[in-house]
Amino acid sequence: MSVHVAVIVGSLRKGAFSRSIALALKEIAAPRLDLGIVEIGDLPLYNPDLDGETSPAPWAQFRGEIAASGAVLFVTPEYNRSIPGGLKNALDVGSRPYGKSVWSGKPAAIVSVSPGLLGAFGANHHLRQPLVFLDMPILQQPEAYISKVGDLLDADGKLTNAATKDFLKTFADKFADWIALSGGK
Repeated sequence: MSVHVAVIVGSLRKGAFSRSIALALKEIAAPRLDLGIVEIGDLPLYNPDLDGETSPAPWAQFRGEIAASGAVLFVTPEYNRSIPGGLKNALDVGSRPYGKSVWSGKPAAIVSVSPGLLGAFGANHHLRQPLVFLDMPILQQPEAYISKVGDLLDADGKLTNAATKDFLKTFADKFADWIALSGGK
């Protein structure tokens, strides 16, 4: 039985390396995991004043998509040694209103990507902090830092590196095991 996993791509850029890796993972993880990207680019900045009886439609749609998933996979670049602002906003939108977080109890995993050598290590570890607070059991191993990502993709953004494909297959299998162990659906 396949688990539906919401995939949050941290970069909003049209040709983002993060999106390319997320799309590669969608193919690699099937059939154990059914990965679907949940868009964050149209989410208004979180403002509690807007979160009354009727919240902005993009917030409601986003919350519904996350709530319907059995787990969450974050694929993100690093901005200034941390996570992109759009990703932080998505975390805030999903965690509110207080007491109604759609994140709570959802098994999670993180893949960070960078054209540099560090594989967005800082973003990966900064993202772990709010996920712990949001009560998301996080896959610990294998850690996934994809460095020199631009060298792993062809001109169309398709993953061409066999070793990276093998690693991501291992990662996806471990994540599927983690979801089952953590009670994801």
